[in-house]
Amino acid sequence: MQLVRDRERKLRELLKEARLDRELRQVDVAESLGRPQSYVAKVESGERTLDFIEVLDYCKAVQLDAASLVKTLS
Repeated sequence: MQLVRDRERKLRELLKEARLDRELRQVDVAESLGRPQSYVAKVESGERTLDFIEVLDYCKAVQLDAASLVKTLS
């Protein structure tokens, strides 16, 4: 289970880093996803996990190559 938690933490870090690198606010990502800002905050804090399709959508919103993300996490 620790490996899963470590990967989830790394995923959150990479998504947040991509958002910040592109100078996007949480509200910018939320609007792109059609969600409230609190959704992004909960994802980044680990309060909410993402399923695979949500990860793909999130990657698109923060302009992160999903294939590279998967490779990094594997």
